[in-house]
Amino acid sequence: MRVLFFQHAPFEGPGAVGAWAAARGHMAQTVMAVTGEFPPPSAYDLLVVLGGPMGANDDADHAWLAAEKSAIRTAVDAGKHVFGVCLGAQLVASVLGARVGRNPELEIGWFPVTLTPDGSASRVFGELPVEFIAGHWHGDTFEIPEGAVRTAFSAACPNQAFEYDDGRVVGVQFHLEWDADGAEALVESCSSELVPGPTVATAEAFLAGERDHGAKSRKLLCTLLDGILASTRLGSRQP
Repeated sequence: MRVLFFQHAPFEGPGAVGAWAAARGHMAQTVMAVTGEFPPPSAYDLLVVLGGPMGANDDADHAWLAAEKSAIRTAVDAGKHVFGVCLGAQLVASVLGARVGRNPELEIGWFPVTLTPDGSASRVFGELPVEFIAGHWHGDTFEIPEGAVRTAFSAACPNQAFEYDDGRVVGVQFHLEWDADGAEALVESCSSELVPGPTVATAEAFLAGERDHGAKSRKLLCTLLDGILASTRLGSRQP
C-alpha cells in the first residue's frame, strides 16, 4: 500500500505514522505542503495530513493552503483513505464544509481523551479504550462536518475526533504519533506558546508526558490506522 504524507513544518513529521507504515511494509512518500505541488490520487492509497503551526484559514498568509485543500477534497472524492491530525484534521473538516476556528482554550500537554458513544460503536475508534491519554498542541479546532460522526472529546475541546463515510476519512485533534524526538522538536520550535496554565503544560511537563505516555499512544495509533483500513482490500488489522 502507498502512503502519502502532507507535511507542514520540518518539526512536525510523520513520527510514529511513518514507523507504522514501515512495519506494515507500506511504501511512504512525504510532500512538503509549502511547495504547493500535490500528487494526484492515483499516486497513493492513504493520505495522511499532518499538523503544523499555521491555521486552516490562513490562506492569505500561505498561498499553498488553497492548493492543499483542493488536493484533500480530490482525495476524499476519489474514495481514498484520509487521516488528518491536528491542523490536518482541521483541513479535512474544512474541505468537508465544517467551520474551523478558535478552541475555547489553548490545549498543550498530555490530557485524557474520551470516546463518545458513537466512537465506542465505531469499527475504527471502537478498538481504543473509552478513555486514554493523548498529546495535544492546538489553539484552533473544528466543528463536525455534515454527514460525519463525532467520536471523541476532551475536557478542553468538545470535538477531538470525527469519522466520515464509515471511517474511510478520519480526523483527530489529538496526537498519538509523537515520539521523543518529535516532542523535543516541538518544544524547541514553539516554546513561546508554553505559557503554563490549567490546559498548558510547561516544557518539562510536556516532555515528561511523552516519556510517560508516548509508547502507549503509539500503540493506540497503530490500532487506529489499522482500523481505518480494516474493511477494505487495501489493508487489514495486524497483530
